[in-house]
Amino acid sequence: IEEAGVHSGDSACVIPPQTIPEHILDTIRENPQVLLDVLRSNSIALLDIAQEGSNKRRISTLKEQWSKDLTIKKTFHCNDRPVYGNKNAKVRIIAFSDFTCHYCFASKATIEKILTEYKDKVSFIYKSSPMVENGPSAIASAWFLAIAKQDQEKAWKFYNEMFEGKEMLQSDNLSFIRKTAQKLKLNMAKLEKDVKSDKKIKTMLREDREDGDSHGVEGTPVFFVNNLVVRGAVPYELFKIAVDMALKDAE
Repeated sequence: IEEAGVHSGDSACVIPPQTIPEHILDTIRENPQVLLDVLRSNSIALLDIAQEGSNKRRISTLKEQWSKDLTIKKTFHCNDRPVYGNKNAKVRIIAFSDFTCHYCFASKATIEKILTEYKDKVSFIYKSSPMVENGPSAIASAWFLAIAKQDQEKAWKFYNEMFEGKEMLQSDNLSFIRKTAQKLKLNMAKLEKDVKSDKKIKTMLREDREDGDSHGVEGTPVFFVNNLVVRGAVPYELFKIAVDMALKDAE
């Protein structure tokens, strides 16, 4: 303002407030380096503002998509699947997942937090969606279902161990799977037999593949919160929005 010939003590030279922005723009046009210096010195704050704006747009876009999802009924094969939580919960989260997937592992803590917070209002089902058709995750999924035939609580302990030891699962797969099952004190002879020849287990794994194909699952993880589709390892706060929308719709 001083460069424009305005001094705070000279009332005759005071620029009306409505004209100040134009003078500022003129100064910036004449001295663009001034603006660049200001931006550089406030780069972290500017990045925070940009990130906040990006997050708001993402949430707005997802809410719009999820509102559409609510109107499209989605069905899955869930009979005889292990269910974590209240089987009659108003909201059911169905996860298409892979035990060796980094993003699936990252999502595990989010799902656990959701189940703890919402208690009996939310339940959870795991569906096998292996990146490699006959790879370690596919093998572990068959064992998960076979263990559930003996003890569902132990099946979920096995589920946790597979994720926590995903590197071991990838390198030693069947050896790691057997050792984990043995620690759970299960009937190993029956387990081995069921994994190899139980037609029901084979049918459930085939149905998981069919459900994934019919609902456009092309990567992992993908979660169906009742009819809402949540793709990828989204933050807890975002996943919570989906659960709240599904719960409100169910009620």
